[in-house]
Amino acid sequence: MWPVARLVPYEHNARTHPPEQVEKVAASIVSYGFNAPILIDSKDGIIAGHCRLMAAKQLNLKEVPVIKLDHLTEKKKRAYILADNKLSELGGWDENALNYELELLKDWQIDMTELGFDDSQLDVVMEELDEHFEDQDEIEKDTGLSLCVCPKCGHEFESS
Repeated sequence: MWPVARLVPYEHNARTHPPEQVEKVAASIVSYGFNAPILIDSKDGIIAGHCRLMAAKQLNLKEVPVIKLDHLTEKKKRAYILADNKLSELGGWDENALNYELELLKDWQIDMTELGFDDSQLDVVMEELDEHFEDQDEIEKDTGLSLCVCPKCGHEFESS
């Protein structure tokens, strides 16, 4: 744990963090804890975690968890700063698994606004989810069988 005031943001950070993102990250920290440490160099400079630091400041936290990466050369550090941000953008979503998880969280009455999706994205996913379950209800009425979907691979199968 290091004092927030000790951390030095990278002056050439190419990633931007709009206020809405910072607010959502702050809400996530309140709900789930500060679970992703800020990565720093040997001079207390931030390599990854600028938004988390902004959220910590918004929450008036005095200390945050850090991991010091002192094994990177200056060239590797600068490359990693970009790679860390860009590589996370390359991931996608397994729609079946996402729908399964969202429905479960909805049933558990979890505040869906804490998940980081904006309202329009969440509306589309939830609408697709509702359509899926309407289709499943029709299959059950017509055949007496229910349609099951494996949340890992998306394979659909009927079950009595």
